[in-house]
Amino acid sequence: MSKSLTYTDKEEKLAQYSKALGHPARIFILNFLEKQCSCFAGDISSQLPIANSTVSQHLTALKEAGLIQGTINPPTIKYCINKTNWEEAKTLYREFFEV
Repeated sequence: MSKSLTYTDKEEKLAQYSKALGHPARIFILNFLEKQCSCFAGDISSQLPIANSTVSQHLTALKEAGLIQGTINPPTIKYCINKTNWEEAKTLYREFFEV
């Protein structure tokens, strides 16, 4: 016997955001970006004691989750918080913890 379970859009989104927040470097990056209008990946890398390639992987995870966005201006990418999704994430977490 198999069960069919469908998750709500809110559950899916909350899980997506939670996965992206699952590493302290990503939390640091979001806190750093929230205090800036925008900044380059190199600016973020200079703040963390990890390799540039590792910072890039964390930025990719946050971007894929929709929490940040990047503007490509070769050879650099300028990052900032995706304000719409950031507000959505905060709302979803508030609702989740109020239950």
